[in-house]
Amino acid sequence: MIQRTDSPPSPRLSRRNILRASTLLPLAPAMAGEALAASVKGVSLARPGDFAAMPRVYLDSGTMHPVPLPAKASVDAYLQSRAEMREWSSHDTEVRIKAAFARLINAAPEDLAFVQSTTAGEQSIVDALDLPAAKGSVVTDTLHFFGSFWLYDQLARQGVDVRWIRPKDGRIDPDAYEKAIGPDTRLVSLSLVSTYNGFEHDLKRICEIAHARGALVYADIIHAAGTVPIDVKASGVDFAATASYKWLMGDFGLGFLYVRPDRLARLKRKRFGYYQLDSFKPHVYPFDEPGQSIADMTPRPDAEGMFAMGTHSHAVMAQLDWSLARLLELGIDNIMVHRQPMLRRLHEALPSKGYDVVTPANCRSPLLTCALPDAYKKLSEPLSRAGVAITLSRNRFRICPSWFNSMDDIEHLIDALPISS
Repeated sequence: MIQRTDSPPSPRLSRRNILRASTLLPLAPAMAGEALAASVKGVSLARPGDFAAMPRVYLDSGTMHPVPLPAKASVDAYLQSRAEMREWSSHDTEVRIKAAFARLINAAPEDLAFVQSTTAGEQSIVDALDLPAAKGSVVTDTLHFFGSFWLYDQLARQGVDVRWIRPKDGRIDPDAYEKAIGPDTRLVSLSLVSTYNGFEHDLKRICEIAHARGALVYADIIHAAGTVPIDVKASGVDFAATASYKWLMGDFGLGFLYVRPDRLARLKRKRFGYYQLDSFKPHVYPFDEPGQSIADMTPRPDAEGMFAMGTHSHAVMAQLDWSLARLLELGIDNIMVHRQPMLRRLHEALPSKGYDVVTPANCRSPLLTCALPDAYKKLSEPLSRAGVAITLSRNRFRICPSWFNSMDDIEHLIDALPISS
């Protein structure tokens, strides 16, 4: 729980919390006992000085995660070096954060390219597969990021057979993908964890189905990276992309694109940038060696060689230098165990207050969504008055606890939510 600026920290170990803890303890892995204990005792995994005091109970990290103070200090140090024009090693920082993110998803650093955003990564894959010119079908689902609806709608208008799968009871069974993927399917595109309701796909099974029919799989991992275990090698996924401003605790403008290395030969380079090059030897400037062309140029044989463009944000790199290391230190399994009692409490309490939870009860991701007509109109005022921030949409609301939150934050939210009629 982050200290609110309008009140002192007040850990509550109430009788209700003690009783609830006794029912939850057997459900957690023994290896993460400390994380579970922190959660049920009303404390967070954050250390003093990890986060600034906030004016509200913040349960909206699925929209934008708070910047940890040490990550901010890392950015400040970078900007100070820029102000004073002192040396700052972008190369060393890039090496560290690629290694850290690679470790987070079990990839090799050379299989990663920097992208501006998750959407930029997804569009890069669509371009590299030469859609729609290559024809064939695309299979996706309506639990995918709603911003991608526009992309696939436009591909459909250009002649691509786009097949949409709709969820049942907030989830999509791999059998639905097995029915939709055909021998003509070029791409399967999905969100590993749905931004809508937190549902997590069985990525390995879907990759097995797709690969057996010659299709490739792209996964949007913006709500998975830093929240649930990801093993790109074990799953067999071909491509994955994420921005960094959510659960990776970075900022807008820099993310990662993973490309399975044995898929590079199947891709078409549609865009060309200097950062793709492994070697550059010009023949046009004074004292250059003469050559048959204006320059001898060789692209890198890795993901950056296919997808890199120009410069990327060094400030966000500096931020991620701390944030990714902290995630690895905490451990994704421990983060999951810490938040599970909070999510179970919400699954228990919200229906009793009349709310329709559309997140399956066994989801391990940090997103829990309720469908509610006129949610924004009905809840904005009472939540604002109570000093609580969650995702409020027109006809739904979403609660996204992170590792700095505690059961006290959840109880504060539950108390603030009016009875739904």
